[in-house]
This record gives sequence, structure tokens and C-alpha cells, in this order.
Amino acid sequence: MSSLEELSHRHDDQAKLAESDTVPRGAPILELRGLQKKYGLVEALKPATVTFLAGEIHAIVGENGAGKSTLIKLLTGVIRRTAGEVFWCGKPVQLATPNEAISRGINAVHQEVVLCAHLSVAANMFLGDEMNRYGLMRKGAMEKAAQAVLDDLGFQLPAAAPLGSLTIGQQQLVATAKAAMRGIRFLIFDEPTAYLTRQESAQLFRLIRRLRDQGVTIVYISHRMEEVFELADRVSVLRDGTHVGTRLIGETNEAELIALMINRSIEQIYHKEKVVIGKPIVETKGLSGPGFEDVSLTVRSGEIVGLYGLIGAGRSEFALGLYGRQPVKSGEILWEGQKVEISNERKAMDLGIALAPESRRDQGLCLNLSIGLNINLPVFKRLSSGLVIRKGDEADNAERQIRDLRIKTPSRSVLASAMSGGNQQKIVIGKWLSHGAKLFIFDEPTVGVDVGTKAEIYRLFGELLKRGAGIILISSYLPEVYELSDRLHVFRGGRLVASHDYRAGTHEDVLTQAIGI
Repeated sequence: MSSLEELSHRHDDQAKLAESDTVPRGAPILELRGLQKKYGLVEALKPATVTFLAGEIHAIVGENGAGKSTLIKLLTGVIRRTAGEVFWCGKPVQLATPNEAISRGINAVHQEVVLCAHLSVAANMFLGDEMNRYGLMRKGAMEKAAQAVLDDLGFQLPAAAPLGSLTIGQQQLVATAKAAMRGIRFLIFDEPTAYLTRQESAQLFRLIRRLRDQGVTIVYISHRMEEVFELADRVSVLRDGTHVGTRLIGETNEAELIALMINRSIEQIYHKEKVVIGKPIVETKGLSGPGFEDVSLTVRSGEIVGLYGLIGAGRSEFALGLYGRQPVKSGEILWEGQKVEISNERKAMDLGIALAPESRRDQGLCLNLSIGLNINLPVFKRLSSGLVIRKGDEADNAERQIRDLRIKTPSRSVLASAMSGGNQQKIVIGKWLSHGAKLFIFDEPTVGVDVGTKAEIYRLFGELLKRGAGIILISSYLPEVYELSDRLHVFRGGRLVASHDYRAGTHEDVLTQAIGI
């Protein structure tokens, strides 16, 4: 028996259950009637009635805190509902445990990959469902079967490689392959393209359409409206834990969906403050280091300098070199007109450079510490008398940043790990606002946050500029850097290949320069 044949036999019980629960394509496969979830007095999801059809791509949009994560947990059996009914193929079900959901073919691919970095790709795909014979794990058979699945899905990934050796985007594809391997009828994607390259996103979109054509129901959760309109057949909107409407994708538009989500017009999202641009804060001349070469640019007070390019183009590598996290091989850095050497992060911080890194969870926050402690980390020396922290000043500083940044939390004592992605990003920003930096480097600042939180982050940019700061904005989301940057630089292959003044080039120009065609 081949590895693939054995793999198919391992899911016979699930296949039999699936055969007993069948509906024709286009008919309701999952119905939520008055579904509700309470945590004490807090209503995370108010009574919601939503129907999902077999073989459709059903997008769900809403701000952070709108109830999307709660809905995912209810559908996958991670938490139990407080009230309401769930019908699967017309029959009432509990969905009380993850195993029950998986047995019916309900799976989810989450934004934050929850796999084991020290294990191989194959071991992760078979995690909890390993192949064994006589008590021994069949590593070779698992790798062969996993590679066949990856190849069939069109993912060019090595099954034998350690998961930790892959990029975050590639790990996301592994999580997708793991879900597909289990046998799926209802697959939930939560912000799946947040860390994917354009090529990886295209692979994923092809897979999603293929699964839909095979009758699988896809629930697609994303803050990127262009993806919703490219993929979805229908879209449902959540706001403040309430289902406020479902639309056929051909009968709605981005402006209507944003209005339903946040009661705010699309013009307000990319609002750009008019700020007088001042003197240079930092200049680089022929700066070279690991992953970037011969980069010359200037950032002035009151100015947003955008860096755009495909992943691996050298944007983040340049920023890390400027910040002292990676060594610089050659070139010069001028800080307010004076030549400086930035050999480590402490020197960068002392000059007044702040970095909000791409991965806020891994590099920007101490998740096991409270919101208040995270905000105050760079300034505890200023809040202390000798070795003793002044508790009153510590509390006042944290509370001020929480209030000014509109961080949604009942207390500064709440752990950073408990906050939504948008609120975590605000904590990272608040930390550096306390520091009083002059140059802010924002690397993918709006990954995984909703349009409302994006608007708030852009408002914060405006406040920083008014104070005389300069901003380097690194983003893979072209509309963001295009609409916000006073000067936009395009990176390709580790080099700066083109530059544009505010809205001087078209989206097509910038993208063509980034791809190199």
C-alpha cells in the first residue's frame, strides 16, 4: 500500500460521516440561528443568524473586536456557545469540541501559525495523526505522503525541511496543507495573506477556487477589501459583535462595506495630514549591508518616506541596518547633518530612532507582560529614582498612551497577549511615543488590522509629523505607501531602483518597477 493510499484509509471514518451528511452545491451546509457568546456580562457575539452555502466563498469582514475571532472559535469547537442553534446539513449539531468539528470536515487556517518550528514540515502536517507501525513512527512514509500533498496543492515546499527554516508565509501554506490533508468540507481562512508574497498569495487563491469548485465551502476573513472582491461570492459584515448584513459581492462595493463596518467613508481611511516638511533628520549615502546595497535616501522632519518592494527586496534589511540590528558594510549615515556610526540598537535609540518591527508578536512586544509594562519599557529609567520605579509616574504614562492611542482595554494590567492585533500594534507605537523618538521606522504597521484601526494608525502618523518627527513606512500594501508617502522609493534585489514624489507615478508604474518587468 502506498503512502497516499494509506493516508486516504486513515480518514475512512470521517469520509463515512461526510457521506451521511450531504447537501447539493448551493444549498445551506451550515446555518447559525441566534448564535450568541457571552463572557460574564460581556457579549462577544450578539445573537447572529448567518447561512453558509455548500461550494461558496463567503467573506467575513469587520473591525478588530467585531466578533470574527469569536465566530471562528465557535465554528471550530474551541469554545461553546451561550445560546442559539447550529445546523449542519439541515441537522442540529453541538460543535462542542474541535474533534467534532474536524470529524465533520470543518477546519481553520489561522493568521498566527500555531505549529512546531523544531519539527519538519511533514511532522507538522501529521501532528496528532502520525503514521506508526509496531509502535515506531514511520518518518519516511509521512514525508513521502506530505510531499505528495504539497505538490498536489502547488506549494513548492520541501516536506523534510524544518518548519522553522521557512518564512512565515511558507509556514502559513503548510498550515493550509495540513487542513487540506485532513479532508475538508468547510474551511476557514483568517487573514491568510498577511505574510504571503504575491506569488504565494496567487497559489493560495488558485487553491481556494479549486476547493470551491470541488464543493468545499470557504469562509474568508480579511481586512484587504481587494481580496474580498476578487474571491468572494458573498460577504457578511460584523460590527460590535453584531451581524449587520450579508451581500452578494456583485451587488455591493467597498464604500458600502466600510460604511457598514465602521460608519466611516472610504475617503477618511487614507486621510493625510498637511504638514510642513523641515530639515533632514537622517541621510544615508551608499549604505550597504546584508541584503541591501548602495542605498541613498533622506528623511526630513514632517515627512513620510515610503519603501515598497516584494518580500526579500531589501526594504526591511535596509531598515535593520539603519537601526543597528544588522551590521553595515559600507556607506555613511548622517544624523541631523553629522556623520554617525550606528553599530547597535542602543546607539539608534539614544539618537532618537524607533523601530516598530514587522512581527509585532515576536519582535515588538513582551507578550507575557502587561500593556502598561510594554508601553513603559523604553522609559523606565526616566520613571525611576535610582533603583526604585515611581509607581505614580509609571501609571500616568501608561494611562496617557492608552487614552491617546484609544487602546481598547479595561486596564493597563491586561497582558499584551490577550489583545487583538490592532491593539497590539498600538501598544508598540505607544512604547515609542513614550520614548520621544525623532525618526520612526514602521515595518508593515497595518498587517492584520481592520480599516478602522488603520485609520487610527494613520492619524497617529499625522500627530508624529506635527511634532517634527520623520517616518520611514515599509509596506507590501501598495495603496498604503502610495497614498501616504511624501517620497516613495521602490526596492528590487536589494537595491533602490526608483523614486517617486507624492502620487507622481501610477500604481502600475510602481509595481512594474518592483517586479522588474
